Amino acid sequence: MDIGIPTNVRHVSHVTFDRFRGFLGLPVEFEPEVPTRVPSASANVFGVSTESMQLSYDSRGNSVPAILLLMQRHLFALGGLQAEGIFRITGDNSQEEYVREQLNRGVVPEEIDAHCLAGLIKAWFRELPSGVLDSLDPQQVMQCETEEQCTELARLLPPTEYALLDWAINLMADVVQQEHLNKMNARNIAVVFAPNMTRMADPLTALVYSVQVMNFLKTLISKTLREREYSMVEPTEASYLEPFDDDGDQRPSISCITYTQKDNEEKETAFIAQEPLGASFRNYSQNNETADGEEHSPIPSDYKQISAENTPTPARNNDIGESSNSSPGNKINPYLLLTKPKEYAT
Repeated sequence: MDIGIPTNVRHVSHVTFDRFRGFLGLPVEFEPEVPTRVPSASANVFGVSTESMQLSYDSRGNSVPAILLLMQRHLFALGGLQAEGIFRITGDNSQEEYVREQLNRGVVPEEIDAHCLAGLIKAWFRELPSGVLDSLDPQQVMQCETEEQCTELARLLPPTEYALLDWAINLMADVVQQEHLNKMNARNIAVVFAPNMTRMADPLTALVYSVQVMNFLKTLISKTLREREYSMVEPTEASYLEPFDDDGDQRPSISCITYTQKDNEEKETAFIAQEPLGASFRNYSQNNETADGEEHSPIPSDYKQISAENTPTPARNNDIGESSNSSPGNKINPYLLLTKPKEYAT
């Protein structure tokens, strides 16, 4: 069959694909067929390179494909983190093909099983042209035993693969934090994700290497969980993330930020109100007396006209942790005066 030169061709518009804003310059008559903000420049979001996919920022600042954040948000909304055996139990295969078609358009169907959506997240990693960890030397992965070694090795990944690994590790950590409900500990979730992170032609070699990858992922998950516990960082809930904005970014919810700031202010006020009059503050006042007996007080002059008789009696030493050499009697707590002067001024 001879293929001739294309005829009746005309230039309509020059269209480009921006990885954060979708198609730019798309003619209006094409928009019903090809929405501007599609998740990929290709017709599919599975089995294609991340270089052709629309990107967004997650809550940790990682630049990852927007389709992953879309599936993550709906998985959380469906209660997937609390579902027993999430990422281990296979979803309904009958609806998987339909869900794939909808995800290619950037849409998650309303009636979808959480296990099906979790399986598609694993399938997305499994069907990548190259595995997330393929750029690492398998010998180096096998030799990793400590958290420090695993962390240093992960940093050798290219930026795109490192962002995907960090996103996946935090998703797995979110699952493990609900272990009492979903029965998925760090080892279980690492076992189901490990085969999806690498590509090897030889099945036997792939099986052996998968065990090493499992240990590698498990170590990183445990490190992430310990860091969260240390810094009191909660897992990223769906309600903490706003929908994608016009630039394709996904940022923490304003309501969540406002609540956190308000909570911190309340804690700070409570801390100031309960702060004892420490020995260092008293020593500062005693050491700042001049030769003629005039005292330079760290309290502003506006607060000096305050009667000690109107001030509340401070708690006992054993109640507030004050040093035992404090003299008994009524004392003026400068922290209280600075925070609420009107209540004690005569």
